[in-house]
Amino acid sequence: MLYLILKAAISGVIIAIVSEVAKRSPGAGALIASLPLVSVLGMMWLWRDTHDPDRMVSHAGATFWYVLPSLPMFLLIPALLKRSVPFWAALASGCALTIGLYLTMTWIGPRFGLKL
Repeated sequence: MLYLILKAAISGVIIAIVSEVAKRSPGAGALIASLPLVSVLGMMWLWRDTHDPDRMVSHAGATFWYVLPSLPMFLLIPALLKRSVPFWAALASGCALTIGLYLTMTWIGPRFGLKL
C-alpha cells in the first residue's frame, strides 16, 4: 500500500510542477509536460514489479502507438481557443477527439499486426 501511495505522490508532484512552471512560462511548462516522465516512471515501476523483458517490450511498443492518437488534441484545443470557443468546450472536444482516435487505433492497430 505504501508503494502505491508513493507512486501516486510522485505522479501528483509532476503534475503540480508542470502547473506551477506553466504559470510563469507556458513554453517551459509545455516542455516539462511533453517529457515522457509518466512513461519512464511507469516503465521503471513495471520493471521493478515484474522484471519481465517481454512485458516491457510490449508496454513500450504499445505506448508509442498510443501516443500518436493523442497528438491531434494538442492542435485542436489551441485552434478552437483562437476561434473563441470556451475553454471547457475546447478541452471536451480535444478529449473526445482523442478518445475517438484511441478507439480507432485499438480497432485498426491489430489489423496491421500491432499488439496493443
